[in-house]
Amino acid sequence: MTIHAEAPPLKIDDTGTIRVGGTRVTLDSVLDHYLHSYAAEQLAEAFPSISLGDIHSVIGYCLRHKEEVDSYLRRREQEAAEVRRQIEARQGKQPTKAELLARCEKKFGAPFPDRGTATGS
Repeated sequence: MTIHAEAPPLKIDDTGTIRVGGTRVTLDSVLDHYLHSYAAEQLAEAFPSISLGDIHSVIGYCLRHKEEVDSYLRRREQEAAEVRRQIEARQGKQPTKAELLARCEKKFGAPFPDRGTATGS
């Protein structure tokens, strides 16, 4: 048997975003799910365009290169915060979901119905 070293299935696109395999799925998305206790098999279900083998490779790479990955994630968070600031500067701060629900309740006198559950009736 011959063992071949393989590079992790990570690609940096022209914006500096790291994507997994040949997909548009970002490393940030995979790691966010992983850090919320998704097992590799659950990640494969959540991101069907990524093979289970690639998911294991990415997790292993991130565990072995924690400092570099953490630095990348911090940079991405800073970039996202800057984009949010720019949008809010153009549009003004938008109300949160909680604020919108409170307005609805105040206007109609009853809590807004939960559309996330089906009652079957």
